[in-house]
This record gives sequence, structure tokens and C-alpha cells, in this order.
Amino acid sequence: MSQTPTHALPSYLNAEDLGPWGNYLQQVDRVTPYLGSLSRWVETLKRPKRSLIVDVPIELDNGTIAHFEGYRVQHNVSRGPGKGGVRFHQDVTLSEVMALAAWMSVKNAAVNLPYGGAKGGIRVDPRKLSASELERMTRRYTSEIGVIIGPSKDIPAPDVNTNAQTMAWMMDTYSMNEGATATGVVTGKPIALGGSLGRVEATGRGVFVVACEAARDRNIDVAGARVVVQGFGNVGGTAARLFHEAGAKVIAAQDHTGTVHNAAGLDVHKLLSHVSQTGGVGGFSGGQALDKAEFWTLETEFLIPAALESQITVDNAAKVRAKIVVEGANGPTTPEADDILAENGVYVVPDVLANAGGVTVSYFEWVQDFSSFFWSEEEINQRLERLMREAYAAVAQVSREHKVTLRTAAFIVACTRILQARQVRGLYP
Repeated sequence: MSQTPTHALPSYLNAEDLGPWGNYLQQVDRVTPYLGSLSRWVETLKRPKRSLIVDVPIELDNGTIAHFEGYRVQHNVSRGPGKGGVRFHQDVTLSEVMALAAWMSVKNAAVNLPYGGAKGGIRVDPRKLSASELERMTRRYTSEIGVIIGPSKDIPAPDVNTNAQTMAWMMDTYSMNEGATATGVVTGKPIALGGSLGRVEATGRGVFVVACEAARDRNIDVAGARVVVQGFGNVGGTAARLFHEAGAKVIAAQDHTGTVHNAAGLDVHKLLSHVSQTGGVGGFSGGQALDKAEFWTLETEFLIPAALESQITVDNAAKVRAKIVVEGANGPTTPEADDILAENGVYVVPDVLANAGGVTVSYFEWVQDFSSFFWSEEEINQRLERLMREAYAAVAQVSREHKVTLRTAAFIVACTRILQARQVRGLYP
């Protein structure tokens, strides 16, 4: 995808194929006219503060040495330390990690958390590594990026193909190198290491909360509503369960193993059990297999893309027959697809708002680690729901004022906060 000459691109990116970073730049362009006098600082948003590329060598179980490419990008830290996940995936690229870090800057500011945006990743298919190889890779990666992370500098968290165990290894490695236990260096940790109750379900719960707020704005009753979910892990699975418990019908689910459909509603609890046993929704006996492309054409009240980025594109956006799209994944809708959805009257709750529940409870975890005082799960869920509702209300208000989409409104709110911080801090030296 070619870019306009206004973007001074870093030499290490291919201007003809910017990948996810190109999508992010288009989103910044759309918000710039609404930034007023702050627009003089807008180039700040188009340049990550720091990008680290590291070699991650490990000894495999068979005695050979393997090398993996790792990244940690800190997009902006004007409002606080960097915050963002670490993903292990064979298709991870620097462009992707840059975009994910930038979206974290926007997400943290949109929900008004005192963080900047960061992201990390290793270009690896974790399914091809043993548990011990994964541990060695995680520890080596942590040591390599240890120069730029820390409880007050940059706080990693789980993302695609990483989990609480990954965070435990990262925390331990960082602590060993520091010579002191540093629980606040990562979030999404096991409870035994200072993790927070409610963290595992937080992103999916946040998706459900803002979906309910959007439904009220669109005069849709959640009870009896149809829901289709792409991705049935922590985010999609939790959101599906909460919808199911609220009386909605989850009529389809899709992941890398296949697509299942049942017009009368899938048994979500049985499907979650099937996924935990088999690793995916494919082969679930409580529904019929559906062609991958047909999934996007199902008539439904809610469509929850909760897998990877760039799932709703120019190729399928016009076929989407959902009333509300709630983005559980990061960047699942391309800018061109966004326009098509808007033209067709599809109400899109953007990722930077919809999936901010995870980083919100990560913030709660970080606060609890610093204070060494922990809250109950009920308190955490109440605080999460209140914060998500307030963030949605603020973004929806800006959307109505400027007559723009929720995504553009979220960017207006977030970029204004980021650039105000940049402006009052000034440039040093």
C-alpha cells in the first residue's frame, strides 16, 4: 500500500508495503484535522520513540542452536511508562509490533490510564517448541530487552500465544538480573507472584461491557440477540460466555481450526470445554461446520472479531450483516473496510476502546504490586466495568459532537491527551 508524501518513513520499512503500520498512519491522518493547535506535534505520533530488534539464540532439546528474531517497541511514553503485550507468532514483523505499540498508546490514553504504548514479539511458531524450549526462549528474550523494560519504564503483558507462565518466566529473569524481586515488571502474572484476580477474563469482560453500552445506544436488547465470535480464546471465549449468560444466542464461532454454526445457539459452556480439550472450535458436535468466508456474511446483532488483525477487509466488509461490530482483537478492521462498514450503517466499537479491559486490569495489577495490597475479584470487576463505561461514554459523546465514527472519536480523545502531555512537557534538551 503506497503512502502519501506527508509521511517521513523510517528507512527500515518498505514504503510499498507498510503492513499494519500503514493502517495506523491512515488513522492518524484522519484524526489530525480535529487536533487544533496540537496538530503541530502530530509527527510525534508517527514515529516510535524506541524500536529494539534482538537476536534470541537458544539451544534446542536436540542440542542444535536456533535463532529467533525478537522486538520491543516503545511508541510513546509522554503520559507514563510503556505498556503492552508480548506475542509469539510466526508472522510477527517490526511493522506489526510498531502498529500494536502505537495502538496501545491510543488505547491507554482513550481509557485515561497513566501509560504510554509499547509492544513486543518474537517471530516464532510456539507450537513447534517444547515447554523447556519456550522457557529458554522467553528468558533469553527477556534478558535481551531487559535494558529497556522495568516497573517504571515499560511493563510487558501476555498477548497472542503467551500467558501467565510466560510472564512468570519474564518476571523471574528480570528479577535475577536485577538482584531483587520485581513483581511490577510484568502484568498478567500468576496469582502466586502478585497477579491480579480477574485479569484472565478482563479483556473479554471489557468487550462485553462496551457491547452492552453500544447496544443501548442502538436500541438493541442483548437478551435474545445473536452473536458471532471469531477467536475463542481468553477474549472471544469470555465475551461469548458473558453474552450467553445475559441471554444472547452465540450462533457461530470461528478460529484457526474451523467454523461452527448453530442458528438456535451454540452451547457456549460445552464449546469452551471442547476448545480447552482440543485446542479449537473445529469438530464441535453442537453445531454444523461452515465455510470460512460464510462466517462474515451471517446475519447477527453482534460480530466480535477477537483473533488477529486485518480480518475485515475490502474483500468481505460489504458482506458483513452485523448491526454492531465490537473489536476484541487489535486492528481487525482495515481503514478501507472501516469506510465500507460506516457506509452500510454498521456501528463499530473500535479495538482501542473495546479491548481495553485487559490493560485496565493490568493497570490494577501494577498498582496492587506497588502497594502490596490486593483487591477482591468483585472490586476489580466493578472498577473495570465503571472505567469502561465512562470511557465509552466520553468517546460516544465526541462521536456525536463531531459526527464521526467511534474509532475517529477514540483517536481524537486519545491523541489529544497524548499530545497535550507532549506539549506541556516540552522537548529536552
